[in-house]
Amino acid sequence: MILGVDPGLASTGWALVERRGGRLRAVATGTLRTRPATAHAERLRQLHAGVTGLLAEHAVTDAAIESWFVHPVSRSAMGMAEARGAILAAIAGCGVAVTEYAPNAVKQGVTGQGRAEKAQVRAMVARLVGIEPAGDHVADALAVAICHLHAAPLRGAIRRAE
Repeated sequence: MILGVDPGLASTGWALVERRGGRLRAVATGTLRTRPATAHAERLRQLHAGVTGLLAEHAVTDAAIESWFVHPVSRSAMGMAEARGAILAAIAGCGVAVTEYAPNAVKQGVTGQGRAEKAQVRAMVARLVGIEPAGDHVADALAVAICHLHAAPLRGAIRRAE
């Protein structure tokens, strides 16, 4: 089972996806939320604890997270970077391998087009896993997990060639 993560300080989307009989299935989805009024370090701790809890509860074999994208340095960009760090530390701390995917690679892996609009990604995600995602963060987390599953044969071929 794959954990897909769309990181964010205020809202982190997550999705557990598995391949069964050639079909993709969303096992569980959700959003980890932190409140802006909460101390910054506490928000990061909450994200870390939330991801650690997911990994303890489910038999996750791999994790995939959306990577950093070019963004002007701003307070929100710093918060996003720190949230990603807390999430990556939680995943690594649980001994789960994690792969990072650029947003364009996720779009390419799900829709076949690296510049697909959010609505296209959301529609294809719904079609592939058979559920309508509850919000953009969950849709993005599902897309990251699907991208990871679609890339699995290529990763295996590369490992065998090394």
